[in-house]
Amino acid sequence: MVKTEVKAADGGDLSPIQEVKSAVADFTRDLKEFRADIHTRLQQQEERLTMLDRKSFAPARPALARSVDEGAPHQKAFDAYVRSGDDDALRGIELEGKAMHQITGADGGYLVDPQTSETVSSVLKSTVSIRQVANVVHIESSSYDALVDTSDVGAGWADETSPTAETGTPVFERINIPLHELSAMPKASQRLLDDAAFDVESWLAERIADKFARAENAAFLVGDGFGKPVGLLNNATVDNDSWAWGTLGTVPTGVDGGLGSGDAVIDLVYSLGARYRANATFVMNSKTAGEVRKLKDQDGRFLWTDGIGAGEPAHLLGYPVLVAEDMPDVAIGSLSIAFGDFGTGFTIVERPELRVLRDPFSAKPNVLFYASKRVGAGVTDYAAIKLLKFSAS
Repeated sequence: MVKTEVKAADGGDLSPIQEVKSAVADFTRDLKEFRADIHTRLQQQEERLTMLDRKSFAPARPALARSVDEGAPHQKAFDAYVRSGDDDALRGIELEGKAMHQITGADGGYLVDPQTSETVSSVLKSTVSIRQVANVVHIESSSYDALVDTSDVGAGWADETSPTAETGTPVFERINIPLHELSAMPKASQRLLDDAAFDVESWLAERIADKFARAENAAFLVGDGFGKPVGLLNNATVDNDSWAWGTLGTVPTGVDGGLGSGDAVIDLVYSLGARYRANATFVMNSKTAGEVRKLKDQDGRFLWTDGIGAGEPAHLLGYPVLVAEDMPDVAIGSLSIAFGDFGTGFTIVERPELRVLRDPFSAKPNVLFYASKRVGAGVTDYAAIKLLKFSAS
């Protein structure tokens, strides 16, 4: 605020009334200037906001055809590679190049874009497989070592005057699970790939997922260990009364190729240690489940109960049942039912990346797609799983 010094006409001081009038005039002038300044600032601010809105809004004509692709760069690059073998866009994506430090483009292989890779993973998990209850570990090496404490620390009682004796030391077991390569090689005609209306990524994911799921399920349960994991049922077995580490304990049904009265199922449950029963699950195939669900107790009540809600597993003696079709059918001496804490006793190891190679030459006029991943599995706690043996002894 600027205060103007005013003198009377004769050069003397103003009277009190004149001073008040002069002060009011100064205040009115300053107020008008302040209002004008605020108005100017608000107008400038409104102009800036209007300019920002115009810059952020980019009107464009709507897409007139499905060929307009607004997908992510990595997805468009992978689609171009699958359809035509053009890998220039994949080579130019620095982020994907960092993710592929162990799978080089010089070999002609690239990681599937995240959307397709997640599709394969979700199908594998949704398939009825032992991986639903097993311990799944993702690694970046070629094998996985599990350390298991197979013995206990010794202890003893001591009094005030007696010396304390040395006690036992626990023993660790190292279990090595190597990775094996799982592969699939579907094919499609070049004419089909040239058709823009064909969702090639979804087709490729479905074919790979179906092949991988069926191969995994069989290997995890009955794999022979040659180029594939050692399956659960291909481990050494022994009667549970003589069980020792490194073998799986078995409980006989008392009848060759049959369940008998079903008491063996109860014996199987209680052959497992109490620490494992809390998280235990039955594993069997559909034919075996059809036999088991006929079992009744002495009061005529079924031992099998269906799930209460949608998606809930059936229960046998209060424990959930996983129906895995690669378990063997009931036969003389078969190990058709497994029971245990698979989250502790069985480990699946895999590397998360999925590799895809495109081969347009070997099967003309078709294009081959070679997809592979590395996975392994094995028993990591032999005390956590028991098997029901369909034999008299």
